[in-house]
Amino acid sequence: MAEQHTAKPTADGTHASIHNHGPNCPVEVFDTRELLIRDDIMEKARELAGLIYSSDEVQQFRKAEIQIKGNDRVQTLMAGLKKKQKELVAFEQTFKNPNMVQKIEGEMDSLQNELDGIPIVGQFQQSQTDINYLLQMVVSIIQDTVAEKITLDGVRPEDPESCDE
Repeated sequence: MAEQHTAKPTADGTHASIHNHGPNCPVEVFDTRELLIRDDIMEKARELAGLIYSSDEVQQFRKAEIQIKGNDRVQTLMAGLKKKQKELVAFEQTFKNPNMVQKIEGEMDSLQNELDGIPIVGQFQQSQTDINYLLQMVVSIIQDTVAEKITLDGVRPEDPESCDE
């Protein structure tokens, strides 16, 4: 059966369209862009972002990031790793030299081990892990809450077609 679409303004001024799956079965369809930019949702998202930004996890991350940027040894090791990564790609793809690839991988491991041994690097990595966990937890709670509400909304008994039922 072909769906019929008609546009209809909603109470908040956005436009929804009705498509009919049959007689007496209108299902509203919203333009996704309009749903994504609803002012009330965006306001709450900004409020939540502010709360997350002011969290201990983000503040710890920012402190560690500043210390890492100001640490010459860390910056030197990171620059060395980036240089070795470029060399590795060149010897893998362009020169096709497995012996040099193995040698560079060893040098990279050595640089990475030295980098990992610096306490502020460990603190920075832990703060990244903490922030990722916090963000995943927030997203999970939002997903679970919406899914639960959708499920609960969908469980309502249907109205009988007539009062005799």
